[in-house]
Order: sequence, then C-alpha cells, then structure tokens
Amino acid sequence: MNRRKFLAATPLIAASAGNAPTNKPLLHHVFFWLNNPNSEADKKQLIAGLKTLKGIPTIKQIHIGTLASTEKRDVVDTSWDVSELMFFDDEAGQKVYQDHPIHLEFVKNNSHLWKKVIVYDSIDV
Repeated sequence: MNRRKFLAATPLIAASAGNAPTNKPLLHHVFFWLNNPNSEADKKQLIAGLKTLKGIPTIKQIHIGTLASTEKRDVVDTSWDVSELMFFDDEAGQKVYQDHPIHLEFVKNNSHLWKKVIVYDSIDV
C-alpha cells in the first residue's frame, strides 16, 4: 500500500475502532420482574432456569439473587424480583452466551414468567 492510500484509509480505520469488540472482562447484569411476584413457584422456576445457564462454558462466574433486606433508600431500586450477574472474559464470550442453545432454551421455557427484563452490560475500565 502506498503512503497516499494508507493516509486515506487511516480515518476509516480509526472510526471503526470505536465499534470493535473489546478483550476486557464483561459483566452482564439482568433484572427480572415477575408477572406473578407473589408466586414462590414462579420464582423457583425462574431461579432453576437461570441455574441451567451455568452449563454455558463462556460464563466464568454466575450469581443468582433476590432482594436483600438492606436499608431502604431513595437510590435503591427494590421493584425487581430476581437478578443474575454473569462474568465473561470478554464481549466475544458474552456473544457466545447470547446465541448458545442453553440460553435460547432458557428464554423459550421461562419468558412467560416475567413481565419486564432490564440488562446492564459493562466492561472493565
């Protein structure tokens, strides 16, 4: 490549770099609001379904939780019912999880249980 072509391509390379996946650890935090929040059976079914996700090899660590009985404050959201927090080595590992048959089966078998889901994904700085 001659110098002129290289210099012409450099802005395109720089612009696309911002969209490139990172190799930094990624945290995937999901909050579920149940259709029937008072149903222990529904909560147990969702938690059991979430535990099946441990079979996905790119998940390095998983934490499944329910509301803690900590002090109620304006900055604390206590409206959700069940959460999961997953740790991945990188964005590629999280993508494998999203497309994995175990995850797709979990959604198929359990999505009728929730009325709302919010996901927060973050990478190390």
